Amino acid sequence: MNAEIMAVGSELLLGQIANTNGQFISKQLASIGVDVYRHTVVGDNEDRLKKALQEAHERADLVILTGGLGPTKDDLTKETVAAFCGKKLVYDEAALHEIEHYFERHNRVMTPNNKKQAYVIEGCTVLANRHGMAPGMLCELEDGKKLALLPGPPSEMKPMFVNELLPKLLGATEHTEITSRVLHFFGIGESQLETDLLDLIATQTNPTIAPLAGDGEVKLRLTVKHADKNEAARLLDETEALIRKRVGSYLYGYNETTLVKETFLRLQASGLTIASAESLTAGLFSSELAAFAGASDVLKGSVTAYSNELKQQLLQVSSATLASDGAISEACALEMARGVKTLYGSDMAISFTGVAGPGVQEGHEAGTVFLALLLPGGKERVYTLSLSGGRNAVRMRAVKFGYFYLLEELKRSNGSK
Repeated sequence: MNAEIMAVGSELLLGQIANTNGQFISKQLASIGVDVYRHTVVGDNEDRLKKALQEAHERADLVILTGGLGPTKDDLTKETVAAFCGKKLVYDEAALHEIEHYFERHNRVMTPNNKKQAYVIEGCTVLANRHGMAPGMLCELEDGKKLALLPGPPSEMKPMFVNELLPKLLGATEHTEITSRVLHFFGIGESQLETDLLDLIATQTNPTIAPLAGDGEVKLRLTVKHADKNEAARLLDETEALIRKRVGSYLYGYNETTLVKETFLRLQASGLTIASAESLTAGLFSSELAAFAGASDVLKGSVTAYSNELKQQLLQVSSATLASDGAISEACALEMARGVKTLYGSDMAISFTGVAGPGVQEGHEAGTVFLALLLPGGKERVYTLSLSGGRNAVRMRAVKFGYFYLLEELKRSNGSK
């Protein structure tokens, strides 16, 4: 079975709300082996909805529509679908009772137009709405294809899909589960990653390999379709092993993770603490880390020192270094890191200094960043970066590189990759 998801509502096209329903339904359908080939968004217009419905029906075995089941005049989904199916709308007494009961529970007066929500398409299977008013529907057409109508509000749509529609779909599909694994890479561009894996991507069958661009990083989504979960995991492991041989040094995590999260977990597991000295990043590094509960176990403190005076007073950067090398230099970055490590008594320290842009500073182009990292045992690392993008993009990317280098050092110290 293949499916198409159609969201109905002009508010989606106007950008007033995001279509999170499509994402949720796609994940749910993947879990039962239903391929989703297309997402469509249609405004509250009968002619356009009718045309989109006709096209979707020609392409897909199952079309799931969300939205347009409410009581107002612009809610026209079930009327349009009924006309498409050549069916009448009929009153559903059970649905009306639930709508009346809903108003009673919430101590609200029921206006006459709410009775509209109790109309359903003749001959369809009614899907109870236990979290709102408008019932959903599942219609089977003469050609064996199916149309499902669900309410638009996610708080109503999600439980209806899981508890009412999904069990009925399970009976109509072969339960071949679709499983995905997302690999996160940093320090390699999307085009380079694809070039390095081009033959694997070109010959993909099951699992499939899909590159996904992110903000300053790249992801690969591996997707396998198999009825046996153990066999699916084995196939994913084999494909990942092939990828690791080529670009494994850039891989840092899986699925719903981030560089900051992976670094935080490594710091927490190691029992090590860190402090940061930030010039161009102005506290972004420490702010990202502090977003996690338990950050006080690993983050000793942070100093934002934009001016040279504060670099000298708080971080003990020497006037000689500022005079000879400048505030934007490897030497200054190292002294900033040493100073903040001493100030807070942390196990490790990191510092950032550079040019966020747009102009040139101390002879350095915008995007030039010096990043120093002090590690246990007296080890010191200094990295020179040349980053592209606007002012804030440079600052955020510098922080990401800081987390990436820190994570790599933590992995090495733990003897793992």
